[in-house]
Amino acid sequence: MWACNYDWHDATMRLVHSAAVTVFTSDLYLIWILLTISITTIKAGLERSPSEDCPLGHFPCGNVSICLPQVLHCNGQNDCPNGADEDNCGDNSGWADLFDQTFKRVYPQDLATDCHVEQYPDRCQCINSDIHCVHVSLRSIPQVSANVTSLSLKSNKIRVLPDEAFVKYIKLQRLFLQDNCIGTVSIYAFSGLYKLQKLSLSQNCISVLSPGVFRDLHKLKWLILDDNPITTITANTFTGLSSLFFLSMVNTSLEQLPPSRLCTHMPFLSWLDFEGNHIKTLGLSTFLGCEHLTVLSLRANLIKSLPENTFQSLRMMGDLDLSSNSIKELPVSIFKDLPSLQILNLSQNPLDHIHPGQFSHLIQLQSLGLEGVEIPNIQTSMFHPMDNLSYIYFKKFQYCSYAPHVRKCKPNSDGLSSFEDLLANVVLRVSVWVMAFITCFGNLFVIGMRTVLPAENNLHALCIKVLCCADCLMGVYLFFVGVFDVKFRGEYNKNAKLWMDSLECRIIGFLAMLSSEVSVMLLTYLTMEKFLVIVFPFSHLRPSKCQTFTVLTSIWLLGISIAAVPLLNEEMFGNYYGHNGVCFPLHSELLEKPIAKGYSTGIFLGLNLVAFLIIVVSYSSMFYSIYKTGINATELRGRLHRDVAMANRFFFIVFSDALCWIPIFLVKILSLLEVEIPGTITSWVVIFILPINSALNPILYTLTTSFFREQMELLWCHWQRQPRLKQDRKSLTSSVIYTDPSRSSFCHHNCTPQTSILDIDGRYR
Repeated sequence: MWACNYDWHDATMRLVHSAAVTVFTSDLYLIWILLTISITTIKAGLERSPSEDCPLGHFPCGNVSICLPQVLHCNGQNDCPNGADEDNCGDNSGWADLFDQTFKRVYPQDLATDCHVEQYPDRCQCINSDIHCVHVSLRSIPQVSANVTSLSLKSNKIRVLPDEAFVKYIKLQRLFLQDNCIGTVSIYAFSGLYKLQKLSLSQNCISVLSPGVFRDLHKLKWLILDDNPITTITANTFTGLSSLFFLSMVNTSLEQLPPSRLCTHMPFLSWLDFEGNHIKTLGLSTFLGCEHLTVLSLRANLIKSLPENTFQSLRMMGDLDLSSNSIKELPVSIFKDLPSLQILNLSQNPLDHIHPGQFSHLIQLQSLGLEGVEIPNIQTSMFHPMDNLSYIYFKKFQYCSYAPHVRKCKPNSDGLSSFEDLLANVVLRVSVWVMAFITCFGNLFVIGMRTVLPAENNLHALCIKVLCCADCLMGVYLFFVGVFDVKFRGEYNKNAKLWMDSLECRIIGFLAMLSSEVSVMLLTYLTMEKFLVIVFPFSHLRPSKCQTFTVLTSIWLLGISIAAVPLLNEEMFGNYYGHNGVCFPLHSELLEKPIAKGYSTGIFLGLNLVAFLIIVVSYSSMFYSIYKTGINATELRGRLHRDVAMANRFFFIVFSDALCWIPIFLVKILSLLEVEIPGTITSWVVIFILPINSALNPILYTLTTSFFREQMELLWCHWQRQPRLKQDRKSLTSSVIYTDPSRSSFCHHNCTPQTSILDIDGRYR
């Protein structure tokens, strides 16, 4: 999440690392770290201070008197003449990341390689007074000379640390025992290690640490216990660690922390990492006595609530990570005792709401993480007191408009919309109008032609016109999306939250859902009607006029109900249509209300999936039935031609349905599996894939039918013959009207209805 972009910073880190080489022989490295932190904070503070000449929401281009809006800073493009808008975009707030990078990055060191240890196993390596026995299958602690200062026994087969296992190594400063599956640690295992400064026991099988096991480690500064199945600890577990600076218990199995005074025996503890455990609660007095604690990570636990004064004694706290827990509500004054806090991460918590004054005491805060957090009551005043805030991370980019004084706000876009525009991509902006025109024009044209031309089956024609009405609503929906995109052009971010919460957004979302569901149900009904006509041609399963009207009315009422239910109970469904800028609930949000998620799943993976399967199976059965019926036909060439035409039409009907619904089914399934779905996919699905059926239905169900083609050919012939007849009537040179044989033949052939095996009943055209 954070990255360092400074050359001077790399140089400083090299100095820190050089000091860290002797980290366990003196306290010089702490001085270097604190000095570096001070320089970083001061430099960042100077660089972050926006010019007073820039209006709110704008920031200067370095030392040039040019101001650019928030959206143009750190967007990956040089918008300032001097490129200053892309400087200092890495989030180096606080010092946890700096410290972590310092001790993970390795630089070449001009160290002597002579060995000063007389006794050590042949399989091991010796440099100065350091012994490295890594991956050499040791089963016990090896015998080495007493002057060893660093002993690395990583990745061996040691299972037990017996009493006084290291008692003779009185000069030992660094001991690495990770990845051995050590299961038993004697209470006297580390006796005599009075000079030990760093101890790593990570990636072992330790489940219990007896109180007093570290009693002789008075100078220990680093203790790493990561990846051990330790379930409980007490304050007395750390007896003797009076100099401990860093304690890491990442990915252990801790279920709770001591209810009071964890730091009783660790008065100078500065860095505490409990990431990836099973901690559910924090005691009111757990951190009492941890006055020097500067970094606290409780990320990825099961914490549900925090007492009001949990952090009351942590006045020096600079970095607090509470992300990926189960916190639903934070006390309004939970952070009032953290005046020095620079980094706060609350991301991926199911917070119901954030109090308006939640962050009012965090005047030094530089980075705030709220990713994955829904803030229905968001307002500018929430973030205004944090004058030093330079980085903020939201769930939705629309929230950035409520923190205009923050230079870097993420995300910049949801893939569908951007800071400036409702539709971020120019292709989408053009396509939404094209799709709206095609959908509306095609369906209105069919409605008009079906009304003008005589119908062979009036009930079927009525069904097609009703289908076109439903599909036309999708065009209306796309039209309004285009209209509001134009309305908000260049300033969408300022209006995004209001737009998604607006009545207009809910209405067009309602129209899109109504169009989609009525169209699906009508297509299923038409398919079943056609199926009965073709597969059972001699049955009497034909809907009457009354039954047809009843079915059509029922479909519309059901469609209206499906689309309207989420609007009638916002408490249960939330803002169902307002999860994105196009107001269509395509995929589930991680924090979406369970009822809304279940309702959406029932529609897309229940009703729509069943309808799609019915259509596929029905058309497959119809094709097979027609093929069997034509096997005994005598005109093989004619039958083959008709079968190919019929197969092509059936194929495109099923293909259009598959093209529309299979991507939507996949998106819905992936969202239920909590797979992150890029916003770009949502935009293309809503603009291009969802309207496919609405745009193609007029062609597939009207323009390609034989009856419609015949009617159009009759009109064409009639139109062509009119001028000729008028000319012949005016001719006075002959008493006999001359008729062009070729024209007469053409019209006779093309204007006479052609019968085929598909013409059993006009219902399914």
